[in-house]
Amino acid sequence: MIELRPFASLGGADHGWLRARHHFSFAQYRDPARMGWGRLRVWNDDEIAPGTGFDPHPHRDMEIITYVREGAITHTDSMGNRGRTEAGDVQIMSAGTGVVHSEFNLEQTPTTLFQIWLQTDVPGATPHWGSRRFPRAARAAGFEVLASGRPGDAGTQALPLNVDGAVLAATLEAGQSLRQPLAPGRAAYLVVAKGRVTVNGLALGPRDGAAVVEETALVIAAVTEAELVLVEMAAT
Repeated sequence: MIELRPFASLGGADHGWLRARHHFSFAQYRDPARMGWGRLRVWNDDEIAPGTGFDPHPHRDMEIITYVREGAITHTDSMGNRGRTEAGDVQIMSAGTGVVHSEFNLEQTPTTLFQIWLQTDVPGATPHWGSRRFPRAARAAGFEVLASGRPGDAGTQALPLNVDGAVLAATLEAGQSLRQPLAPGRAAYLVVAKGRVTVNGLALGPRDGAAVVEETALVIAAVTEAELVLVEMAAT
């Protein structure tokens, strides 16, 4: 089953400094049919104005992944971490027993990003943060694992998560296609960061989502040059 989530159907808010669209219920947006997907609880599509950002605020027991699409985000937290993550790269924060952090766009242009939250499998873990460069060339015509807590991804370059799930990304040229297997009992959520594709014959445009379960594979064909972000996880 593949349930399409067109960008135009997403919830959202415009705070002036922040323009946000929500694939799942978040803040003032509530939809009982969109409370999560497997371990995935939040997928926000954010545009942050220059010189603005999220003031210090707390989290606990959540795996938070930030995929920067354009610009850069600067992170600080109560653990003493500070880092700048640029377009195409990824940062993760396992909130564990609790952490306070801020995220600011200190650039001269807007920053766009996906903010992805996964429910942890390890409540009460020690918090940690990390950021890594992931050159887009490394994911041409195939998915690269960016962050993961899946046992099979241990020892890879993926940033570590405390959940049996993973965040992957791929780039495709127009006319290229790929096949991404899904094992029994696994689910996925795919968002087209850029371009147009078909997924098992269904058309998706820019920033559309697709919630996937009980499929053996995703066959993705690029209609135009495309950038894809995928979360794969246990279905329950």
